[in-house]
This record gives sequence, structure tokens and C-alpha cells, in this order.
Amino acid sequence: MKSIETLLNGIDKQELVDWVGSTIYSRGKSYMSTVSELSCTEDGRLVAWVSGGREYVTTVRRDGKGVFDYTCSCPYDHGGACKHVVALLLAAAEELKKKKKIPLLDPESDLYWKVSEYLDEDEDEDDGDDKWFVSEKKLDLMQKEIGSVFDGKSRDELLNILVIIVRDFPEVASWLHEREQMATGKIERMVQSLRKEIRDLSITDVWSPDWEDGYDCADYDDVRVRLKALLDSGYADAVFELGQELWEEAQEQVANSNDDGELAESISDCMKIVLQALPDTRLTRSEQLSWLFNFLREDEYELLDGTDTVIDDARYTTAAWHDLALDLEKQLQELPITDKDEWRRQYRRSKIVAQLREAYERAKESAKVLPLLEREAEPCLCYETLAEYLIKAGDFVRARFWCIEGYGKLIEDAPGLASSLKGLLLELAEKEGKHDLVAAYRAQNYFEYPSVETYTRLRDSAEKIALWPKVCESAMAFLRSGMVPVFSELPVPEVNRPQKPEQNRFKLFPHLTLLIEIAILEQRRYDVISLFNELCDSGLCDRGISEKVAEAVATSHPDTSLKIWRSTVDNLIAEVKPHAYQEAAGYLLKMRKVWQETDRLAEWTALIAELRTRHKPKRRLMEVLSKVEKG
Repeated sequence: MKSIETLLNGIDKQELVDWVGSTIYSRGKSYMSTVSELSCTEDGRLVAWVSGGREYVTTVRRDGKGVFDYTCSCPYDHGGACKHVVALLLAAAEELKKKKKIPLLDPESDLYWKVSEYLDEDEDEDDGDDKWFVSEKKLDLMQKEIGSVFDGKSRDELLNILVIIVRDFPEVASWLHEREQMATGKIERMVQSLRKEIRDLSITDVWSPDWEDGYDCADYDDVRVRLKALLDSGYADAVFELGQELWEEAQEQVANSNDDGELAESISDCMKIVLQALPDTRLTRSEQLSWLFNFLREDEYELLDGTDTVIDDARYTTAAWHDLALDLEKQLQELPITDKDEWRRQYRRSKIVAQLREAYERAKESAKVLPLLEREAEPCLCYETLAEYLIKAGDFVRARFWCIEGYGKLIEDAPGLASSLKGLLLELAEKEGKHDLVAAYRAQNYFEYPSVETYTRLRDSAEKIALWPKVCESAMAFLRSGMVPVFSELPVPEVNRPQKPEQNRFKLFPHLTLLIEIAILEQRRYDVISLFNELCDSGLCDRGISEKVAEAVATSHPDTSLKIWRSTVDNLIAEVKPHAYQEAAGYLLKMRKVWQETDRLAEWTALIAELRTRHKPKRRLMEVLSKVEKG
């Protein structure tokens, strides 16, 4: 049997925080008291029940490389380990700290059977996306094992066993009662119980200013399971009504929660059942679509996930979509035209317009889309959508008109939207083969927002019209002086941002950092060194550009790279944090590579010895240096 002590050897808070993040770690710590039946398997895997909204089977082990392998039956699906896995590790570490032995998993226990569902070695690794999937093989095995218990029992004996199960497991009694209610059609008590559960959960405060103190968890998993049972039994209307109540009750709770989206995801899982029920309710198809689209507009927290399946349902005919379009037209007419400052109403209007556009297209009334977008271009600021629609239709003339029109209306109050329209004008120029106009726009972008990206795009465009030498000279001069040149060889762009005297006031010239990055791009290593020295003399050198320089000149100017990396290593060690030591190790290995390639490994040995002497009290650093020496 593999040693559990080996599994937990060396684990500390920082390692777990680095692995799962501080939030999940803190939550896991608050769940330590909910760990029960802590056991281990022959192969050194920890297993236990960990309670949340319900009991979850949780396992974890560590391979020979120190990598954690874990499973948990909870619905957490955000990537990485959940809080239950952390709770299990911490609880096991606590037991060992108390010198207590963790027992082997009892093969007669319920936990053993649950664990086997997740760790069946014969099961295919990929069972699809459904983590609740149980194979036919497992079902057969369970049936045989349970059947052997009941074989030869009389009716009274079987009834007595059932009574004992119901007595010891109240949830079984509840399950049986609800199945009876659904089978007989008397679901009033079940609906009432679900309504109460939703209300009780919705008043739970899912927020804490200090994760170390834990937090209340509003787990809607039981609600989801019961809603699914109702739907499977044919009670779509009941599910729909409960779903509306859940939506209304939970909105404020989600708004005030602080749990990395776990609450919203839990409620969203319930609303998926409601969405499945929607097409089977007594509402007409038009009413169903109206309900869905109205709720989608109000869905601030993305609780209605998976609506595409409903919207694409073939039962919603063109007639139903036509009726929805009429309803949305009415809502749009009743909504007043807003000023630009009334952004909430403007946002609402934009959402209705987007939905009306979809309704037109699904109702086979696409001819109404363009007039709608032209009408709403100014009230909704949807110039970009309109222009894209026209470009897709091949109407470049009208697309260009609306881009220019929109740019003029938006540049002062919505420069981001205006920039998108300018991007569409550039796209149009490319489609029409107007390479000189493309270069003019690229030049405009570069001088407004100088960067490596805008520089390379300007270069590509200017090369197509054989103008790059002159443009390049001006582009470099601009980074020195900040003076924007005029190119008589290029046409004037159709839109131009009005220049204000104060716009360049806070731009620092010469722009040495960008000059260095361009020199690196073009592999002008001697210019890189010269510009870097100039930047260092200015006192404006930072770690980001220093590391770029070190990587770029490691072959041509190794001593410069070594000097930069040594400074970085010293600064990281000064943080006195394990993760900083690990980061420093990466730079030490880079230095070793350079010294090795230049036949100067003695300097590497001397550096490690120096660090060991200077920082001898730092135990964690000594461990990292030992690993670094081994490569």
C-alpha cells in the first residue's frame, strides 16, 4: 500500500493556494469539518464524503511527479480542483498531524460503491460531458449485488427492509412520496415544498468579506433534481411556474453574491430545466417566444444559458416568429426615443432591435431588417451593425456612407464605437483593392496609437505601394519628436479624429521603449543595446522591457542579458516568497544556459555559491537552488 504520508509530504498552505487559488483554498478550509468517513485505498488515494448542499464523494492522490489526480461528484466545473478536494486534503493532513492513522476504505461501505463509480479502471476515460453518467456495466453490477440481498425474502421481509431504509434515510421517504404524487397527478404538496425551498434558499446571503470565515452556500442542486423529476413526469407547466418564481426570487441574491459565479451557475442549471419545459407548456408558441425574449433582455447575470436549443426548436414556425416580431414592433413603438445620456433606455432599445432583427429573419421577413437598422442607427447607435449588414450584402457604397455618418456622430461621445467604424472603412478599402487608402488608414492608426502591431501593419501596407522607405523614416522620426508627418503620396482618409492641442501633452517622447521593441522585431541588436542604454540613462527602464532586451541579445551580447537577469533574480529573492523563488529559478536556468554556451560555467557555480552564502537562512530558497543545480 502506498503511504499517505508520502501523498501529503511537503504540502503546505502556499502550495495549495498556488494550485487552486486563494478563494477555493479558503472555502475548502471552511469545509474541513464536513469531511466524513475519511479513508484511503491500496494505491494511496484519499477518499471521503464531503458535505455541501448534499454529500459528495471526493477523492485525491498524488503521482510520482507531485501532480494531483482528483475526482468529486459535485457540479463544480470551472476548471481545477473544487473546495471539497481541498477540504479532503486538509482534513487528512490534520489527522496525520494528530498522529492518527487513516484507515483503509471499507469494501462494504456505501462510500466504496460510490468511489467505484468514478474509479472503475475498465471504464473508458471519456464518457462524454455528462459527469453523472453510469455505465450499463456498473448498473448491472449494482443490480446483482443489491439483488443478492433481497433474494429469497418474503413480501413482509422486503417491506420491513424498506421501512428501515425510510426510517434511516428520510430523503428516501421524501423521494418515494414525491414519486407517488407525480404518478397520481397530485403534485400540489411537491410544488408547495419546492416553492418553499426556493424561497428559503433565495434569502441566503452568499457573500463574505473574509473567505477565511467561510460563507453560507445556497445550493440549488436539490431544486434542479426535483424540477427535472417533475418535467420527466410530464408536468411542464408546474416546472415553468416554479422557474419564474426562482428567477424573480434569485435576482437580488445573485446581484449581492460574491462567490466567483457559483450561485449563478447553480441557478442557471435549474433554469435549463425550465427552458426544456417551455415548449411543452400550455402557452401558445408565440407566448412562449415572447416570454423567452422578454426574460433574455432582463438577464443581467446570464442565468438563461442554453437558449439556442429552444430558439432552434422546429416547433416554432415562421408564423410564431411573425407574431413575436409584431409584439417586439409594438414594444419598440411604445419605447420613447432617448437622448444619448439615457443609456439604460438606449441599451433596452438596442436589445429589442437586435431581437426584432432575429425575429424578422426567422419569420422569413429579411426585407424588413435593413429599414429597421437604418431607422434605429442613431437612436441605438447601431451604425456598426448596419454597416456590417450592408457589407455582407455587397452594398459597399451605402456601407461607406453609414460608416462616415456614424463616425461623425460618435467620435466625441463614443470614440470606441467610432474606431470600429473606421476599422470597417479600412476593411472596405481592402475589399476594393484601394491599397493607398489602406496605407493612409494604417498610418493614421500608427500615429494615433503607436505600437509594434500598428507599426507592422503600416509596414505591410506601405510595402504594397512601394512607399515603405519614406514612411519608415517618418515613423521612426515620430517616435523621437512626436511630430506627425504629412504624406503627399497618400490620400486623405475619409474620417479623421479631430486633433486637440492637449491630446499629445502626456505622451512621452522620445518613445524609447517602442523604438527598442521595433529594433528587436527587426533584429537590429546593436540598436537594441544603444537604445536600451539610453533608456536606462533616462531612469524610465522597467522590468518588462529589460526582459525583452535580455531575450533578444542573449546570443550577441550575453553579458547584457546576464546583468539584466541577475538584477531580476535579486529583486525576486528580496520578495522573500516561495513563488518568487520559483520564478527566480527560471532566470537562473537561463543564465546557466548562456554561461554554458560561452564556456563560463565557473561563473554559474560561483553565483550559486554566492546566493547560498548570502541567503543561507532562507530554507525555501535553498531547496529551490538545489533543484536548479540539478537542472
